[in-house]
Amino acid sequence: MQPVMLLPLDADTRPLRQALWQHRIGHRITRETEGQLLWLADPAHHAALNEVVGRWQRGESLTPAPERRQSGRSGLTALTRRVPVTATTLGLCLIIFALIGVLGDWLIVQLTIVPIGIAGEDLVYGTLGQGLAGGQLWRLISPAFLHFGWMHLIFNLMWVWFFGRQVEVLQGSRWMLALVLAAGVGANLAQYATGTALFGGMSGVVYALLGHVWIMSRRRPNSGFFVPAMLVVFMLGWMVFTMTAMAEQVGFGNVANEAHLGGLLVGLATGWFASSRR
Repeated sequence: MQPVMLLPLDADTRPLRQALWQHRIGHRITRETEGQLLWLADPAHHAALNEVVGRWQRGESLTPAPERRQSGRSGLTALTRRVPVTATTLGLCLIIFALIGVLGDWLIVQLTIVPIGIAGEDLVYGTLGQGLAGGQLWRLISPAFLHFGWMHLIFNLMWVWFFGRQVEVLQGSRWMLALVLAAGVGANLAQYATGTALFGGMSGVVYALLGHVWIMSRRRPNSGFFVPAMLVVFMLGWMVFTMTAMAEQVGFGNVANEAHLGGLLVGLATGWFASSRR
């Protein structure tokens, strides 16, 4: 929840609350010593909330105008235009996941952080230096778009959508693109530094977005960024849990823990930098 504005203590806010719910604007009003504080659930509804409150203050009609329904294609286009980097990131992950089902291991080895070949019945791993020397710069970021199961894919894309929209709406597409690239490369290099060559997933970017949004919400509480405290506890707790021996015993032994930590550090750094700017 984001605090938006202070309303008079003696104001009858029942019509305003009803109108906000009619406009599907999640909110809350609490009584403070200075007045009634209006909170907003979704920062994307800030402009719509200001419009409804303005009409309420002027005594105008609060009945929402009939909505013009958009077709599925036009609605998707409008959404993509609003958060193009977030939508493109999700789209690439889905496309690559589908193509792996068609092209199989050939596509996987094209996107791993190092070149991989087959000698007899064994896999032969190249080095990152060999790949970069051969012009394969995409290998620095491409493992982030690899997913090896539906649950892995859905879990990551759900959080990219949740956090990515906030970053792109509140800070712009350039910030979101920089975060995806920096976190993707940083998380991949952190995982590769442990000696692992075959890994993938957008988890490092997810943890970078988590760290960025959390720092922004803490250091700039009026910026519109929001992440529930329990979600932060859950995500950090999950990261720590997968680093323990207990995770291996219950079947979570192949988690890219260093990528999670590397992405989180990138997000904390970018969040601190962005929140320090005037």
